[in-house]
Amino acid sequence: MRATIQYIEKELAEMYPKTEVQGFEHFIFESVCGWNYTSQVLMKNKKISSLEIQKIEAIVRRLKMYEPLQYILGETEFYGLNLKVTPAVLIPRPETEELVHWIIESNAFGSPQVLDIGTGSGCIALALKKQIKNAEVSGVDISKEALEVAKQNAENNKLEVGFFQSDILSWEHYNWKVFDIIVSNPPYVREIEKQKMQANVLEYEPENALFVSDENPLVFYHRIAEFAKKYLVDRGKLFFEINEFLGAETCKLLENKGFVDVELKKDMNGKTRMLACRKKNNH
Repeated sequence: MRATIQYIEKELAEMYPKTEVQGFEHFIFESVCGWNYTSQVLMKNKKISSLEIQKIEAIVRRLKMYEPLQYILGETEFYGLNLKVTPAVLIPRPETEELVHWIIESNAFGSPQVLDIGTGSGCIALALKKQIKNAEVSGVDISKEALEVAKQNAENNKLEVGFFQSDILSWEHYNWKVFDIIVSNPPYVREIEKQKMQANVLEYEPENALFVSDENPLVFYHRIAEFAKKYLVDRGKLFFEINEFLGAETCKLLENKGFVDVELKKDMNGKTRMLACRKKNNH
């Protein structure tokens, strides 16, 4: 095993930070050899079979092309769930786990009706279903391929979530029920921000889940807010993951739509990444 670790580190040293390579090693050995972290520590001197070495070398070759490890392995972890991921869906981020945690800790509904808009892998919807007792959760996405991944994840984790195909930008064309909580991590990266992004994101993750035009970067927030005005219960909560550079503009948009208690929240890296607001009580 030691020789294989040295091989991985030598091959990837110039491309990735050392801490990231060490993280890769943990996931690679777990995936290929079936060893968790403790086993890996105990098996430092164990000889790896030639077949396992071939598999590891194939993974390293793909990492050298900047392909995300999650796509190579076909899975990732999110809020304690093991999720299948393919290039049809965004790879769930730790920042999104923070958004999920915020929803869970602020939930004041006994049996909430929850909608996740742009569900992708289903990560948000499934985590909320797992963590909020008696929640009825639905997820929608425009991508048929993404919904297939989400449904597989629901089945694999034995969670009942309804996944449906719809284009939220044309929400008026569909039938909806009312919800207590609506959450979305919509596309919000402007074209001008592309140059700052890493190659593994730009070249491999689905563009339609990431990018919006520079001219109308808040298009999804605008349409989802309009939708929430109609299908969110009075005092219902709306949660978003947002572009860190457009926090003030997103707040203003929601206030102009009549939402109250608009609150921005920073993620673990100190970036303004989340927003919550409430539908005004109209009675």
